[in-house]
Parts: sequence; C-alpha cells; structure tokens
Amino acid sequence: MPRPITAAIDLAAMRHNLAVAKNRAPGARVWAVVKANAYGHGLERGMRGFSEADGLALIEVEGAVSLREMGWKKPILLLEGFFEFADLNVVAEHDVQVAVHCDEQIAMIERARLAMPIDVHLKMNSGMNRLGFKPDVYRDAYARLRNIPAVRSLTLMTHFANADDTDNPGLPLAEQIRRFQAGAAGLTDERSLFNSAADLMPPDVHTDWVRPGIMLYGGTPGGKSAEEFGLRPAMTLTSEIIGVQSVESGDALGYGSRFIAGKPMKIGVVACGYADGYPRHAPNGTPVIVEGRRTQIVGRVSMDMITVDLSDIPGAAIGSKVILWGEGLPIDEVANAAGTIGYELMCALAPRVRTVERNDARQ
Repeated sequence: MPRPITAAIDLAAMRHNLAVAKNRAPGARVWAVVKANAYGHGLERGMRGFSEADGLALIEVEGAVSLREMGWKKPILLLEGFFEFADLNVVAEHDVQVAVHCDEQIAMIERARLAMPIDVHLKMNSGMNRLGFKPDVYRDAYARLRNIPAVRSLTLMTHFANADDTDNPGLPLAEQIRRFQAGAAGLTDERSLFNSAADLMPPDVHTDWVRPGIMLYGGTPGGKSAEEFGLRPAMTLTSEIIGVQSVESGDALGYGSRFIAGKPMKIGVVACGYADGYPRHAPNGTPVIVEGRRTQIVGRVSMDMITVDLSDIPGAAIGSKVILWGEGLPIDEVANAAGTIGYELMCALAPRVRTVERNDARQ
C-alpha cells in the first residue's frame, strides 16, 4: 500500500479561478501562468485546467516545447525569454513568444536567421529592478526590435512589485505606472501589465493582457483572503495519523525537544514531513485539520513526520484523516504561520507525494 500522503488536484477549481481572473479584467486577454510545473500542480494538468485561457506563460523553454507536444495550439509565452542563441530556433519552430529584457537578447535576435518570425514582449524595468530596460532606454530597445525582420509583433510589458500594497513606501504602485507610461509614451502596441495582485485589485491603467499566477491555484498575493476573492483551492494535501502517543506534563516532543507538554496530552503522528514539501520551519501552533476539527502542530517538523495535538479530538486514532492545506484550510494560512508564502508550499511539493486528480464541478 502507498504511504497515505496525497495531493489532490482539482481541475474544476482551476477552471473556476481562471473565470474569476477573466471577470476581474473585462476586455483583457489572459495568460495563465504555468511556470514551475504549474506551481506544483503538474504542467499537463495546468494545460487542461486552463484550457479556456488565451495563452499559457512559463519560463522553461523545454516546458514550452512539452506544451506543444501535448497538443496546446494557442499562444505560449516565455516570461524570461530565451537563455542562449540556440533557443531562438526552438522558439521559432514551436511558435513560442518571448520576453526580451536585455541588449544581449536583442543582439542574438539580430544575428539569428529564423525559419519563422517571432513575437516579442519587450520588458520594462519600471522599478522591480530584476529584468528589463529602464524607462529612459526603453524606446531605443523598441526601435532596435522594430528594425529586425524576424520580429513579427511587439507587446509592451512590465511587472508590478507592489500591486497588493499600492502605497508601499519603497515603490508605490502609482510610481511604477507613471514610469511605465513615461517610458512607453507614444507607443501604441498592446500592453501586458497585470499579475495576480493587479488582477484582483486592478489599478487605473489600461492593459490588453493579464498574467495571473497564484490566484489561478487558489492562493492570494495579499489583500483579502483567497476565499473573499471567490477563489477555490486547487491543491489539497492530505495524510493520516500513523501513530498515537500519550505524554505527561513536562514530556518533550521530537528533535530538539522544542515542545514541552504543559499538561497530559494525546499526540498524533502524521505521515508528512519536510521531505514531502511541508515547511520544516513551521512553528508550534501551525494549523492542521484532523477528522474535520482544527488543531495544531506541536514539536519540530522532521523529514517524514509531524506531531499534532489530539487532546481535544477524542475520536482521533491511527488512520484518522488529516488535511495539511487546501479544502477547509487555506494554504495561505499555513504559509503565514510558517513565515512563508503559499507559492513556496505549492512549488515545494515533493515528487514522492502521490498526486490524484479530481474534477469537482461545484460552482
């Protein structure tokens, strides 16, 4: 029998969340972001779950090729563009659109002799200071690309750092928008601006494309909870109690004896640990659900097991069902308790965790 930990992937929830993203940005087309193996949900499942998207976006060239081989006919976008000269022939052959964010990439396109023209998304660094051309040189990069016969179309693109925190003192959203508009002034090409945060809390700026990621999987980048935004969890991680211990006041639990019982307690051992992708740094008090009732972690997360408090769940025993995150326990709540974000938990799901698919058609 397989170890009892399972990640259930809900394709209907993915379709539902995509519909929310579309409704939040009326008139805009949607790139469904499926990078990092569709945020841990599986690239092929992402392709099917987001079949109604206008395009799929990711960063891995080989992932783009896989999507074509799996039958995806609509646009594909590489959000970091290509990484070496040889990639250009691959993206042209498979009709993959690319972000361009530096002079070196433009120079490679200028040198290339491509069988088919490519579509380029010219990225502006409007304040994130990761990738892209700064506003004062953006038009120069645009002009170079416009002069390359192999470039079929251009889309103007930037990435917001603080769409979930519009008044951030380090970089207010309005300042990023101002920089983008200044750098792109006079250019009439389509624009691709919104990430999940901007799609959920749209600023007053026009965009032709939105690029939702975390919201499609039932997480939220900030602001209200995912449920308040009408999003549903696409991944539910479950396991079972595989052992039960009774401890007395003063007894310690686990590595480092991080938790000392202050009273007699009933402790459950759950088949889940950091080798499954559960955060090792999750503290005492991180929520879990056992037999439909909320309880909490006590003691340090180990490689294969966590220990939880069963004192107030009298019916809990070996074989009792445990929800680590997902349906009934938002992944963001677990992530916040562990001092991280839901993105990391999704993407960290380990290959040894068995995944199953469900298609819950609830609306």
